[in-house]
Amino acid sequence: MYAKIVPIAGLLLSLLLFAGCASDGLRDVRQGTAKMVTTTDRLTPPDSTSPTGAYRGVSDYRIGPQDVLELSVYQLTELNGPVRVNSQGMISLPLLGPMTAAGKTVPELEKEITELLAADYLQNPQVSLFVREFTSQTVTIEGAVNSPGIYPLKGRTSLLQAVVIAGGLSEYANPRGVIVFRTIKGERMAAVFDIRDIRGGNAEDPQIYGEDLIVIDESGSKSAYRDFFKALPVIGLFTRVLY
Repeated sequence: MYAKIVPIAGLLLSLLLFAGCASDGLRDVRQGTAKMVTTTDRLTPPDSTSPTGAYRGVSDYRIGPQDVLELSVYQLTELNGPVRVNSQGMISLPLLGPMTAAGKTVPELEKEITELLAADYLQNPQVSLFVREFTSQTVTIEGAVNSPGIYPLKGRTSLLQAVVIAGGLSEYANPRGVIVFRTIKGERMAAVFDIRDIRGGNAEDPQIYGEDLIVIDESGSKSAYRDFFKALPVIGLFTRVLY
């Protein structure tokens, strides 16, 4: 699956120079024993998500405070619609009252609602539940943006939208040097994107997921990732960090 090992002597040096302003999320790629391995795969979603960006019912995603759930119950329209998990992790539903949602998976909460309805209201309840807004999921955006920080993901969010959320690129940004770090199957992955190509419709605008780290490099002599970009033969391909 893995195509080749890419030399990274210069990459490690540049990452060390960047250490003063980088987050702890990059600590794994700043170790002296790291290696970079490229593949021909695109930067895919984390294992807990489906290709469409909605968390699968069979995933281990745990509902969190401020998430917005979408509930649908056949023949019981008063329960249909969005419901937000409050800061204490609770939801309140017509007929059923308050119940704990945070910490449960979607299938677990869906099953609990089904059993409560079956006990008092319907013979064979048909309950459908999914997460409409992953507000408890956050993305870290740092580097050459106007408002770096940690932001909640409110529904499906693309890379370009995430950059806008962080106030857009600063005057020192390198639009060709946007890196997305992500953990997949327990491994730290990364891919480089060109915002100019995305804006111009010449490249796909990749989806961003909870716990992603987006780093926007600076242009010219201030670049901390120059050798990293040279090591990647194609924009948007996987880079796996071994350590």
